[in-house]
Amino acid sequence: MGKKSAYSWTTLWASLLFVVILGFSRLSYGLFLPGIQREIGGSYGQLGVLGTVNFIGYLVGTLCLSPLISKFPEHKSIINRWSCLLLGLAMIGSSCSQHVVQLGLWRFAIGLFSAFATVLVLSIAMDAVRAMERGAASGLIWLGGSAGILVTGLFAPLTIDPSRLMGWRYAWALMGVFGVIAAFGFELVTLNKRSSSKIRSPSISHHGNENVYSFLLHPKKLLFLIGSYFFFGWGYIIYFTYLIPYLVSKGVPSLYAGLIWSAIGFAGLFNGWIGGRAIDRWPSGYTLAIGLALGTLGVIGVTTNSLFITAVGAILVGLVSFITPPLMTTALLRRQVSDHIYAKCLSLATGFFASGQIIGPIVGGTGVEHFGLQFGVASSAIFMAIAAVLAGLYGKLQKKRSEFDPS
Repeated sequence: MGKKSAYSWTTLWASLLFVVILGFSRLSYGLFLPGIQREIGGSYGQLGVLGTVNFIGYLVGTLCLSPLISKFPEHKSIINRWSCLLLGLAMIGSSCSQHVVQLGLWRFAIGLFSAFATVLVLSIAMDAVRAMERGAASGLIWLGGSAGILVTGLFAPLTIDPSRLMGWRYAWALMGVFGVIAAFGFELVTLNKRSSSKIRSPSISHHGNENVYSFLLHPKKLLFLIGSYFFFGWGYIIYFTYLIPYLVSKGVPSLYAGLIWSAIGFAGLFNGWIGGRAIDRWPSGYTLAIGLALGTLGVIGVTTNSLFITAVGAILVGLVSFITPPLMTTALLRRQVSDHIYAKCLSLATGFFASGQIIGPIVGGTGVEHFGLQFGVASSAIFMAIAAVLAGLYGKLQKKRSEFDPS
């Protein structure tokens, strides 16, 4: 069976799964935080730690997935099937949490299953797409996360309004049900592909027998790209965890806060398409660095104390540096490694990304406790800027390599 276009049922269902994997399971937490605090208690610092617990689960998942794929390479689709299904069920379970510890356990499980699903859904979907369209396909898949942000923003009056204490529970339960449906849909569209993939021999490249860690962390290979991914994870999760609590603390009505959140997701829909096209046409670290630099400027908008500038900055973050870094890193990595080690390399790269997301809420929560929510949100700009610099260094390295090897 031949490779598919970027615009296929496989890509569509993968994108719907990313609505759940990214928009619902991961980033909805920041939007629901005010409602969660009102009902089950805890300070923003303590509840921020639950974000860290989620990403500890995410890191554990990425570290476990690599050896699991190596041991059972033919069972990749089975692992993905159960990961996606259990992710949806765990979200339903989290909606029933009665105290912080219980919610923390569910957040850990959600992080674990979403790590498996992130890597495997991308790997399975990208394997089905023609090589020259993988950037566009990656963009379409990752924009599912933006759609998830847009939808969760529409829940804001239900989840933020003090008169609706149970709103966040109903929203999470509905999101979990959607996740189960998306898992079944992706399973159905990928069934036909498996028979052909089993008889196709894996391609071998000069990286085949090389230690994957040394390949990813070598200064002349992928170190700067992986470093950029790490610091992006550190920076963006601070912004998405504390932006809504900051707006609520400033007295912004729940409807307006939700609209700002939805605007990030709406802008990200364009970012996914534009970013995928851009990385196909200009597959360079420089392309990634531009998006991260503009996103840094967007984050700084929160320091102006102007709701309008903060909202414009949030839209800029959504437009150029919410979906762009993951999809571009995914596409750039895909160009550098052979098919049979791509899932393993992506898993390890995602592990570094998850490590940044673990550190982010801790650092952000500390900043919030000592200096307030505004400082906590604004601190994410520091790490986004570091990510932009590292992406630029990777682009410079790519340029040097092309000069020595024009082919």
